[in-house]
Amino acid sequence: MTEVIAVAVITLLAVISPGADFAMVVRNSYLYGRPTGLFAAAGVAAGVLVHVSYTMLGVGLLIASSTELFTAIKLAGAAYLVYIGIRTFRARAEVAVDLESKAALSPLGAMRSGFLTNVLNPKTTLFVVSTFTQVVNPGTPAWQQAGYGLFMSVAHLGWFGAVALFFSDSRLRDRMLKAQKALNRAIGSVLVGLGVSLGFAR
Repeated sequence: MTEVIAVAVITLLAVISPGADFAMVVRNSYLYGRPTGLFAAAGVAAGVLVHVSYTMLGVGLLIASSTELFTAIKLAGAAYLVYIGIRTFRARAEVAVDLESKAALSPLGAMRSGFLTNVLNPKTTLFVVSTFTQVVNPGTPAWQQAGYGLFMSVAHLGWFGAVALFFSDSRLRDRMLKAQKALNRAIGSVLVGLGVSLGFAR
């Protein structure tokens, strides 16, 4: 149960922290409308599964080959959570989004843009790796690890789907942006606390 809670909290905090995926979904929703934004969100969720797949394989090999190396990476992952927490706490409320108008995107094009943005985003790589190294241990079954990965993907789909709904409506968009500064500080504080506590956990 502790593992499940840790995965849920870290995932939810990381997914709502603004980054490249957020900017891309905002742009598509703002310029091309709600359906395009939702297809982009689906592409982001699909991209997360790619990160989960290679992370599960790598973490499994680490556990099998070297406990010391796995512990070192676990501590590095905890340090990364602290770093991201501090960066998020200090981040400006504004999100840089390129709103230059271009030709409309097809559903496949929107999904592709979301997928590639996520797959090529090093922030997602580090998030997935650090999360798995914090909560996975030699006794965690493969099916449970797969469940964690599926939860991460579904969480991305849910959050970025909500982003698409908000940013395709001007009134909702304004409300969301006004709350961003307070949200960044709350997310940052909790991530720092999690990173410290997980780093000292045995």
